[in-house]
Amino acid sequence: NKIIQIVNFCSSRTKMEESLPLEMDNHVLDKEDGCYDNTDATFSDDEEELNNKGKKREFRFHQLKETYIEEPADITPFVDQLDETLKERVLQLQKGSDTETHCEVMQEIVDLILEEDFESEQMSTLASCLAELFKSHFRGDVLPEEITEESLEESVCKPVCLIFRNLCQMQEDNSSFSVLLDLLAELYQKQPKIGYHLLYYLKASKAAAGKMSLYESFAQATALGDLHTCLMMDMKACQEDDVRLLCYLTPSIYSEFPDETLRSGELLNMIVAVIDSAQLQELMCHVMMGNLVMFRKDSVLNILIQSLDWETFEQYSTWQLFLVHSIPLETIIPILQHLKYKEHPEALSCLLLQLRREKPSEEMVKMVLSRPYHLEDQFTTSILRHWAAKHDDLLGEHIKALLIKNNSMPRKRQSLRSSSSKLAQLTLEQMLEHLDSLRLNLSNTKNNCEFSIKLLHHSGGHNSFSGLKCSGAWETCPCLL
Repeated sequence: NKIIQIVNFCSSRTKMEESLPLEMDNHVLDKEDGCYDNTDATFSDDEEELNNKGKKREFRFHQLKETYIEEPADITPFVDQLDETLKERVLQLQKGSDTETHCEVMQEIVDLILEEDFESEQMSTLASCLAELFKSHFRGDVLPEEITEESLEESVCKPVCLIFRNLCQMQEDNSSFSVLLDLLAELYQKQPKIGYHLLYYLKASKAAAGKMSLYESFAQATALGDLHTCLMMDMKACQEDDVRLLCYLTPSIYSEFPDETLRSGELLNMIVAVIDSAQLQELMCHVMMGNLVMFRKDSVLNILIQSLDWETFEQYSTWQLFLVHSIPLETIIPILQHLKYKEHPEALSCLLLQLRREKPSEEMVKMVLSRPYHLEDQFTTSILRHWAAKHDDLLGEHIKALLIKNNSMPRKRQSLRSSSSKLAQLTLEQMLEHLDSLRLNLSNTKNNCEFSIKLLHHSGGHNSFSGLKCSGAWETCPCLL
């Protein structure tokens, strides 16, 4: 029965290999054919330019496919250290020519190491042999070009996947489970790519449905011994090898390991650093369909602050992904305290677009007015003007409340230890400078007088500003005189 299972496991893979047409080696040229003939060298003609006209040019980074010259596996330094039975099976793996045979022999090797008399000292040597024999499995694309149930199952019909499958079939408290984990941990030391191949198997294989927690056991069995470190290293290796696979794994990685992925921007930065616009749109669709959550309220602000040091496309991608989540804007509005108009145009642009869709709350108005006034920085003036046009009554009420609060607050010496409160400090001078900038912006429009009167009215009339005269800040804002 076990032999029949192995045959079924690998038969589809073998059929696929047999159906592939053999291509002639066209890289070796005759001496005459290889000579450079400058008569054939021409510039691009008009017809080619016309054919390319109208096509979008993609300037994002694309990985170049490396060409490998396959060399025979050399297990000579290791194979003689194995006992005779295991050595025989390993040599069969080396001589085997098809996937089905490899799978059958690999299952026999798994059965051997699960026997009670197996010497654990041989585990590292066996792992070295397997890593050398299976090195071709870790080259090229893992994810099929066309993703279907059949193509996914075919893609995991590799001898190394038999270790994954056996682990999925075992109970975690079984002694055999820990033995196979030890083999996998040894393999990981020899071939680090096996980590993200395990993640792929756990997502793609029907036999691994609901078994993603197996990866946590694997991570703890490795020399790293830590889930977060292991996961980040494996996703980094995946990012460097196969961006399509990285995007394919992203939804399940975020959903299965939220504590490791949502608490910092480490994984997010890996993703936005390599995706293109089409992959960004695909991830946004996953978010909107409920398949992917990349932000949560308790950590999103810190992640967005981290992203301020990233490249422009990475920042825009991060904001696009954030905006498709249903997280209230007030959750991240304190980021305004960290944004400088010359250094953070990406974040300011995204915030400006989002703020114009919102009804202003008192906290929003406070954060907008808390920005230091600079003549060249039009962020605060532009959003205040928009709110004045769309929500003048509401804006006036909030400004009134903030003026009263700030004028009635005692002036205490700012604590040097409280950098966050220093950032959030809103002074009367700041408020009046921004309001005067708004007045100047509206000075050539017929809405200026009407808005100034409304603002004064909603702010409680001249009586509300009587205290401002004593502060010396009144004269800085002609719009309130």
